[in-house]
Amino acid sequence: MLGARTSVSRSITTLDGVWDFRADTAHQGLNDGWYARPLTDSRPMPVPASYNDITTDTALHDHVGVVWYQRTVTVPRIIDGERLFLRFGAATHQATAWVDDTEVVSHVGGYLPFEADITDLVEPGATFRLTVAVDNRLSWQSIPPGFVKTDELGRERQYYFHDFYNYAGLHRSVILYTRPAVAVTDVTIVTDISGTDGVVAYDVAADGARSVRVRVLDATGAEVASADGASGELTVADAELWAPGRGYLYTLEVHADDDDVYPQPFGIRTVEIKDSQFLINGEPFYFRGYGRHEDNLARGKGHDNVLMVHDFELMTWQGANSFRTSHYPYAEEVMDYADRQGFVVIDETAAVGLNAGITGGIFGDDTPRSTFGPDTVNDETQRVHAAHIRELIARDKNHPSVVLWSIANEPETFTDAGRTYFEPLVEAARQADPTRPVGYVNVQLSTPDKEKVADLYDVVMLNRYYGWYWDNGDLDLAEAHLRKEIDAWIQLAPGKPIIFTEYGPDTLSGLRDFHHRPWSEEFQADLLGMYHRVFDDYREVTGEQMWNFADFQTTPSIMRVGGNKKGMFTRDRLPKAAAYAVRDRWLRLRDEQGR
Repeated sequence: MLGARTSVSRSITTLDGVWDFRADTAHQGLNDGWYARPLTDSRPMPVPASYNDITTDTALHDHVGVVWYQRTVTVPRIIDGERLFLRFGAATHQATAWVDDTEVVSHVGGYLPFEADITDLVEPGATFRLTVAVDNRLSWQSIPPGFVKTDELGRERQYYFHDFYNYAGLHRSVILYTRPAVAVTDVTIVTDISGTDGVVAYDVAADGARSVRVRVLDATGAEVASADGASGELTVADAELWAPGRGYLYTLEVHADDDDVYPQPFGIRTVEIKDSQFLINGEPFYFRGYGRHEDNLARGKGHDNVLMVHDFELMTWQGANSFRTSHYPYAEEVMDYADRQGFVVIDETAAVGLNAGITGGIFGDDTPRSTFGPDTVNDETQRVHAAHIRELIARDKNHPSVVLWSIANEPETFTDAGRTYFEPLVEAARQADPTRPVGYVNVQLSTPDKEKVADLYDVVMLNRYYGWYWDNGDLDLAEAHLRKEIDAWIQLAPGKPIIFTEYGPDTLSGLRDFHHRPWSEEFQADLLGMYHRVFDDYREVTGEQMWNFADFQTTPSIMRVGGNKKGMFTRDRLPKAAAYAVRDRWLRLRDEQGR
């Protein structure tokens, strides 16, 4: 989906703020037509934010089902012929919106945008009632999967397989935007390098336009290339390349007739895999960074620009150059900022938890079940998963920061059913974007002797917990097992880069221990140091993204006290001792590698 951007022909009005809000505890709102009148018994709720941690109401924090948001909107002035769109950055996990009494859009998937043309339903200068019903329930056919079960006390309980809290609500901005009737509706940019020149292939969709004209503007706004036509190829002489640590951006300014102007930022860079190396602009790139979460105190998964900039400052301070959007697409603002800051991104779908064999300590339901089957992950799940892949690529395809698509985290890939499920999904990703590598993140249960899908992908991405879940506290044994497995992956997938996308122990901030035992800050530094020592011995290992950037919230359990504690930083972004040791390493690597 084309991003909402301002230009001489487009304007944006934000609807962020404090809305009226009500939890639908009796599942009656739809039948009773709550959308057709002002909400009764409502409470204030900020947008964007997860609703779970805003109040002190435990029932709301743990609510399973639909919640309702509502506000009055004043329609901006609309020039003759303009169209007015209502756009949601995300709603977790399903949402339906009404303008007054009319349903205008429904969307499934909690981390991607959706919109509706509401021009014919409103009057410029008048007001309308905007109502949104958001449902946090997961099923075997949702991405991520889960299920709702009624316990013996008659309470509905949500179960899921992923190890982060199921925050819900309107997590990202809600806006109105205008565009002309004849407008740019899609832009695809693919870049290459020829000597010192940049090659920019473009394809524009502008339904109804008699003519399309494009201009390439450099960072100062100066025109450096132009062309007529909805598709073509441009040459930028002596191009400034987008590179890790240097987020140089051009703008493709697209003109549809004399009506619409759409500015699409982009970077000139190439991505290639060759001889076990991950190449950006023809140079080997080594991933330094983290898996991260959109997770903050009070806000939950609500996007906040202040916190975004602060997190990037911390990553830069530590010498990181990359991150993975674990385990869902991040806010569009984050992707734009990564472009500008020169951070490299592994962009991941919300397909986490496609594995009934693991629970992350939070599942809480011990009923034996198979991951794949008619009543669990099935053909409908696969269809939804493919749609999510296509939506993600459609949203993020023009971001130079995105160098790799991750279509799932820790799925079951050691069975024939797993291969049957994933083979068409890999093809769907390649059809949607033939220019970037495709990968998935391998779970430790799927070791090289069991793995059945590695040949489908371009890279090997490993989550490994030797020294923590395996060989707990015994780093000598953990190192031996880690080296043995890396050797096996090199044999199984020759020529493919190996990126470690998770490794690290839970660490309680402030717990110090002369004996360097698990949970202590000393043990975290020791374990990470062991992994790094091993990585340095293998040319095939082309990245280290430890788990996690910061502590984050999970469902409480005997394994999770106040959330997952594997962060380099605490949840409120204070450094643990290991942060300094890793900083020393990453700054040294940055100086050695030049990026």
